[in-house]
Amino acid sequence: MRAATAGFLALLLAGPAFADEPPGRIGVIGRASREVAPDFATVEVAVESRGATPTAALDQNSAAARKVVELAGEFGITGPDLATAAVSLRPATKTVRDPGGQMRDVPDGYQATNAVSVRVGDLKRLGALMRRLLDGGADRIGGVAFGLTDPGQAENAVRADAVRDAKRQAETLAAAAGLRLGRLESLVSPPRQGAAMPMQARAFAAKGVPG
Repeated sequence: MRAATAGFLALLLAGPAFADEPPGRIGVIGRASREVAPDFATVEVAVESRGATPTAALDQNSAAARKVVELAGEFGITGPDLATAAVSLRPATKTVRDPGGQMRDVPDGYQATNAVSVRVGDLKRLGALMRRLLDGGADRIGGVAFGLTDPGQAENAVRADAVRDAKRQAETLAAAAGLRLGRLESLVSPPRQGAAMPMQARAFAAKGVPG
């Protein structure tokens, strides 16, 4: 999983050399990142069935989907961690050769597909679960998506790290200029752009006095 990242733009106001001079500002960008391990995965498992009629195809498919649910239950996955992702039914065809040697498609009953979304909390058992599902009748497994149960907690920790980084930079610059930083005036963060996108914020500090 990608590391959670954040960037903060902090403008810190340093005091003037003389009382009648306007305050100056020190602009810095605070950055921080953390590697965050996912704590769950979502797997889409599909079962396909064919039947001579739509009802026959759906009945067989429902039985296969129930088997997937039962197998997931063996791994302690039940309730809201199981959900139907998609159900489809379409006419099926097969290719035959005419007496003249030409190939053509002819009706061949119906095909039903049921995709079940399985949320796995114990990532150590993910591989064993997928093998069990395939051995138990699943026809295919879609992409595996990883995530965090509480992404906000990780994002907030990175935001705090970025603010501290901005403060350290500003203090270093102020000390080099012989100034002392004042208090923070404001901190503004733009709207969240997505879990994998960097986050930015702006901060302003009040005036300080010469060090």
